[in-house]
Amino acid sequence: MTRYTVTSEIFTENENLSEDRNSNTISSFVFKYPSYMIKQNNPNGIVINRDKDDDIDIDRQQEGKLLIEHRTSTELQHVGLQVWRGALLLADYILSNPDLFRDKIVLELGAGVGLTSIVASFLAKEVICTDINVKGILKLIRRNIERNKSYIKSKICTNELDFLNLDWPTFTKQNLHQATVILAADVIYDETITTGFVQTLAKLLNSETPKVVYIALEKRFVFTTADMETVAPMFEDFLRRIEREQLNWDVEYVKIDFPRYFNYNRVKHMILMKIRNKLTEQCN
Repeated sequence: MTRYTVTSEIFTENENLSEDRNSNTISSFVFKYPSYMIKQNNPNGIVINRDKDDDIDIDRQQEGKLLIEHRTSTELQHVGLQVWRGALLLADYILSNPDLFRDKIVLELGAGVGLTSIVASFLAKEVICTDINVKGILKLIRRNIERNKSYIKSKICTNELDFLNLDWPTFTKQNLHQATVILAADVIYDETITTGFVQTLAKLLNSETPKVVYIALEKRFVFTTADMETVAPMFEDFLRRIEREQLNWDVEYVKIDFPRYFNYNRVKHMILMKIRNKLTEQCN
């Protein structure tokens, strides 16, 4: 059987690829600091530039740099080892809307290499970073957390969570249900995984703790001879499954015109969705 590999577009868009580590790559993901992160005596060592009158030079945006270990190409079932545009779109949204994430307990599903969770940790009270533990992905996330610890301001932990296994241990269930913000980037790419993802969200949203979900993805279009048109099958399958399961969710599409802090091509087919459970909203 032929094995096909896929490569994230970030590989061609990021010019800061560096060393190899056991077939992985460590890349520098440079980002601009939002104005609220630029302050005197910042523990990250941000240098404050001043003009000739000793005033802060607000025109010059300071930059940070995350060092992220990842793969540049994988087989389809291991794409979580790569960095995709959706993770960077979600990271931009977090940095653009600090009040939505500050002092919150944040849960990321399908966290991959952990980039979005690390960005969430700039603001959150606690970040729970989860993924299925294959190909050493949880250890990779922990390495990325360690190499970027100077930026991390919150408690951050990693846990295994498999969309295809909803039989969670009691401690894990209690931990997950504490979260009030759920993040997911580029997890809708496979029919079976999409089904499991919807079921996982349904279980998490069936909680006494009100939650809001942010899902970032890039619609992948293909031409089908059956329909004689170009469609985005996985995204459309995701929407159909929500309807089929009769999930009482409020789905909102967030405009993606917020500032771009990371360097990537924010293509027009990128989507950011905000989901709430309507029943939960009505009880609060």
